[in-house]
This record gives sequence, structure tokens and C-alpha cells, in this order.
Amino acid sequence: MKIVVAIKQVPGRDTPLRIAENSRWIDESEMQWAMNEPDAYALEEALLLKERDGGEVIVVSAGPERVASTIREALALGADRAIHIVCEDLRRRDALCVARLLAAAIKPEKPDLVLTGLQSEDLGLGQTGVIVAELLGLPHATMVLHVERIDSGLSVKRELEEGWFQSIELPTPALLTIQSGGNKLRYATLMGIKRARTKELRTASAPELGAEDAPTVGLDQISVPKKQKSTQILRGTAKEAAIALVERLKTEARVL
Repeated sequence: MKIVVAIKQVPGRDTPLRIAENSRWIDESEMQWAMNEPDAYALEEALLLKERDGGEVIVVSAGPERVASTIREALALGADRAIHIVCEDLRRRDALCVARLLAAAIKPEKPDLVLTGLQSEDLGLGQTGVIVAELLGLPHATMVLHVERIDSGLSVKRELEEGWFQSIELPTPALLTIQSGGNKLRYATLMGIKRARTKELRTASAPELGAEDAPTVGLDQISVPKKQKSTQILRGTAKEAAIALVERLKTEARVL
């Protein structure tokens, strides 16, 4: 089974976030980067399938040159080879533009299965994976916790809500977006880190893939929320004050 896993490099959870001097983006000079956690679970699911059924795991990621470090991490964990879509303006592309880049890189591979994380930790849109499925014309399922290969294709376990789960079957090729927590993530071994240096890491640009779209997202200014304090005294009887409080919670705070 040939499995393609789309991963994204995101700011590390403990890295300090500071606004750049021009107030147009985050200051990245001292930022630490890491693999998006849901994508790490997608990679783990792919590696488990490979260990059970054999095959090949290919990692695809888009972003600037620094993304290569996260790709090498995926190779150290057990991926066989990787494709780096070099794109310096990724943050200025919406989910559709990013999905077009990924789909253009994935399509020539003709994989049996494409895995992505459910969503990214930085933007949390949860759209890219399902758009890639649409662009590739693949059946898909979201919020997947476990995958098994069966004679007719795949059997997957999906997380719904309030402790409910769903088991469905899909034909292959297919695309699945993986929910965090389905498996225990592995650590890269010293041998895996050494082997990663010799594994294939192919680079490609958007024009080379035939997926060159003009950036679609523009940011005029970003800022931290302003801290505000105010006090209101509700007069009258207890009943009148309670009625007034509920009204303010509905119309002003909008929490009811």
C-alpha cells in the first residue's frame, strides 16, 4: 500500500509569540517550529499500516526552506521519502490554494491512501484535507481514530460527539483526516535519525507542479486583544436586578 501523508510545520506550543514591528505578522526571528500534532497522528497511523501490511509512506509538506527540518523529522520516524513544496508565501494562501499545491504533488504518486491531520494547530480551519479529497476525486472520511485494511478497501473508526463513534468502510484510493489521540506517538530512534539523512527529499515549486495561484489572503494589521474593565451596578429589587443581569448577558456579553 502506498500512503501519502500531508504534514504542516507550525509554531511550537511553548514558543513566545510576538507581533512584528510592522504589525503585519508574527516576529519569527526567535520562533521554534514543530510538526502539527494532528499530522503527527496521521503519520503514526500510516506507519502502523505499513508495519502491518507493507508498502511505502511518502510525506508531503508545503512551506519555506525551514520546513525541511520537520520533513526530516518525519523521515526519522519512519517515512520512506518526502516531497517539499517550496513556498515562501504559504501564510498568504487560503485553504483552497494550499490544497491545490498538495493535490498537484500527490496526484502523480497515485497513492492508495492519503492521510492528513484533522486540522492545523495554528489556523484550525479543518478544511485542507477535505478539499484535497475533492480535487483528487477521492472518497473521504473525517475525524478518524483508527484504520484497518480489509478486502474491500478500508475499515475506519470515526469519532462523533458525546462519546459516540462510527465505523464505516471505504474503497481505495481514499483520503482520511486523522483525529489526535487515536494512537501513541513514537519517538525517532538514533538509527532512524541517521537513516533520514540518506532518504530521498525531493523539492518542487508551485510553478513546477502547475499549481501557481496568486496569494489570496492579505493582512493589514494584527494586534493582541485590548484589556478592558468596566463595572455596572444593577439597582432595584433582587428580582429586578436578576432580570437586568440576564438581559445584559444576552445582549451585551452574548453568553446566553
